[in-house]
Amino acid sequence: MRYFLGFLFVLMLTSCEYFNVKKTSSEAILKEELQTFNWNDVDEYPSFSACDSLTVKNDVKECFQKILTSHISDFLQKEIIIVSKDVSDTIVLNFKVSETGNLKLIDAKINAVTREEIPNIESLLTKSLDSLPKIFPATKHGQQVTTAFKLPIIVKVN
Repeated sequence: MRYFLGFLFVLMLTSCEYFNVKKTSSEAILKEELQTFNWNDVDEYPSFSACDSLTVKNDVKECFQKILTSHISDFLQKEIIIVSKDVSDTIVLNFKVSETGNLKLIDAKINAVTREEIPNIESLLTKSLDSLPKIFPATKHGQQVTTAFKLPIIVKVN
C-alpha cells in the first residue's frame, strides 16, 4: 500500500505538467498566420456589376477579363487608325486594380512594328480605360486589396 501511495504521489506531481497552458503573444500568432497566407491569390477577383450574379471564383475572373477586353477592343475599333503596313499583334497589358477600384495601365508589351505604325497606341489604350464602368476591387480575408494582372489584346489593322 505504501508503494501504491508513493506511486500515486509521484504521478500527481508529474501530471501537473500536462495542465500547464502555454501563453502565446498576439504577435507570434500574427507572424504564424502571415506565413500561411498565399499572397498570390485572392478570395474574390476584381469585378464589374455585370459579374455580380456569378458565384464561382474563376467565372468572375473570366467575366472581368471578358468585359475589359471587349471594352478596350470596342474603343480601338471606333478610333480612326491609319497605317502604311498591315498590323497584327498581340499586346500584353499589365494592369493594377487598387483597393479602391481604380484601374491603371502599368505597361504594355507592344511589338516594334506596331509602335512604329501606331505611335499613339499606349495613349489610346490608356484613354480607353477612362470610360470603364465601376470596378469592385479584389478581396482577401474580407479586406479590399490591390491586384495586378496581365491581359492580352489582339490588334489587327489593315
